[in-house]
Amino acid sequence: MATKPPAVEVEAGEHTVRISNPGRVYFPELGLTKLDLVHYYLSVGDGIVRALRERPCMLHRFPDGLAGEKVHQKRVPHGAPPWLQTVRVTFPRYNRHADELCVTRLGEVIWAVQMSTVEFHPWNSRRADTEKPDEWRIDLDPMPDCDFATVRRVAHVAHEVLDELGITGFPKTSGGRGLHVYVRVKPEYGFGDVRRAALAFAREVERRAPDEVTTTWWRKDRDPAKLFVDYNQNARDHTIASAYSVRGNQRGTVSTPIRWDEIDEVDPDDFTIVTVPARFAERGDLHAAIDDKAHDLRTLLEWAERDERAGLEGPAETD
Repeated sequence: MATKPPAVEVEAGEHTVRISNPGRVYFPELGLTKLDLVHYYLSVGDGIVRALRERPCMLHRFPDGLAGEKVHQKRVPHGAPPWLQTVRVTFPRYNRHADELCVTRLGEVIWAVQMSTVEFHPWNSRRADTEKPDEWRIDLDPMPDCDFATVRRVAHVAHEVLDELGITGFPKTSGGRGLHVYVRVKPEYGFGDVRRAALAFAREVERRAPDEVTTTWWRKDRDPAKLFVDYNQNARDHTIASAYSVRGNQRGTVSTPIRWDEIDEVDPDDFTIVTVPARFAERGDLHAAIDDKAHDLRTLLEWAERDERAGLEGPAETD
């Protein structure tokens, strides 16, 4: 009868985390194990902690590796170490709450990996006030027949609009077929207003690239060859994979920060659990300056009011 390999202990900042079943294969096609995943997150430690810091975080866990079932976990389980940081968030529609992981240090990331987490999906608000987002997320989401060349062109249009607004955006690959752009905003507005601002921005991008962009909410009504600017990723409790999060696919892709001047050259599939550590070691965290300035949404909210006066609907309701 085969025996399990012994657990190992790894140093993660100021904490030591015990990794059980370190040899369990998580990525069969790459031959990479749970311990390989731990080493990946250690290698991008500053970046992943910056991306998750102080945010409620949903964990996408794969207890049996990618060959098994994916578990979406909001609540930190009983028995977590006493140093683990959490934040309580409420779900009024269901009259429930959850104490979610709230990363402040690298040890909390590695604890989550020990708990079989592959993907990290943080909120766009922080625990100081979970109802006031400080991050606006621009999700460039290609439809099935939309190629990455279109994603690149639309990204440049989005960059042009941001520049005209005097706003600094920080792009990253999604780990899939799209791109994300993150913007720090002043935590002065609720989720509804941030979504309204995001929709106003999306409509401006659509006006400038009408043959390639759609803001139509219902998927069945979208042109499959267009790119959807998904403003609803800014809705309350909607989350997307953070910068430096590995994605739960056999290629082991990573949602990776990039520079604007790389967009015409990058292939998202090149950024993986195998390749990103060397890139990070060479270039550091390309989102290191993201917290340097928080932007105001007033101009975008004025655009939203203009669009609504013209008869355009506001953001679609979401669960």
